[in-house]
Amino acid sequence: MKHFKNCRTLDEVKAMYKTLAKLHHPDLGGSTETMQEINSEYAYACARILKDANLSSEENDEGIRLSEEYRAVIEQLMPLAGILIEVVGNWIWVTGDTKQVKQQLKDAGLFFASKKLAWYYRSIEFKTKGGKKTLDEIRAKYGSETVNSKRRSNAILN
Repeated sequence: MKHFKNCRTLDEVKAMYKTLAKLHHPDLGGSTETMQEINSEYAYACARILKDANLSSEENDEGIRLSEEYRAVIEQLMPLAGILIEVVGNWIWVTGDTKQVKQQLKDAGLFFASKKLAWYYRSIEFKTKGGKKTLDEIRAKYGSETVNSKRRSNAILN
């Protein structure tokens, strides 16, 4: 394992994955072969860290499944121009110029939150009823991690 060998926590693995995906994703000019290698190592690194954390096998399997599920959604979103992708708690939120990529967002499994004027993705386990908080309140409560640091144009990451 060459890409994630120095990562000691799940957060470090996720951060490294995002960095590597920005550099090597085929939709952004990278190599398909390299990205497949990174994906394989990512899954292994997540499993290793979850195992080292002494989680039960069921908790470990669930963590890997969720990690892969969210990674797959983010990969579909990364090439889209003009959007901002954030991971807030157990949800993925997308803001920015989303009107032009509406169908791609739907195809990736996202839903539109009209009161927040943002698109979101969450695993079925994290479904809630009628969220009354604003997106800023949700960010304040759970923290926010931006997947792409700046809004992109022409599908190029800055």
